[in-house]
Amino acid sequence: VQLQAYGGGLVQTGGSLRLSCAASERTFSSYAMGWFRQAPGKEREFVAAISWGGGRLYYADSVKGRFAISRDNAKNTVYLQMNSLNPEDTAVYYCAEYPTKFYSRDYVPRYWGQGTLVTVSS
Repeated sequence: VQLQAYGGGLVQTGGSLRLSCAASERTFSSYAMGWFRQAPGKEREFVAAISWGGGRLYYADSVKGRFAISRDNAKNTVYLQMNSLNPEDTAVYYCAEYPTKFYSRDYVPRYWGQGTLVTVSS
């Protein structure tokens, strides 16, 4: 399975970006998907996740109210809409596929995308 993340770039504080992650797997719609990020010098952290059908959404406290995860199973794609960006959001963002229908912090993703860099200037 290949996950291709794209949509990163340079944006000013307060701006918006939408990340996309396209999956090569035809059974994409059967699994929960997530977004993670890794800032320079920091560990990778959870950002958001969405259940297989899109009915359940999960967010890290740091992005609640600003970011929105969604998916289009017909296009095998998951999105991360990021609004009100600030310099603390600067990181490489990764999409990931879980081996389960729903997200849990105890679950570990089985596939990872290559990452897309988001840089927020002050």
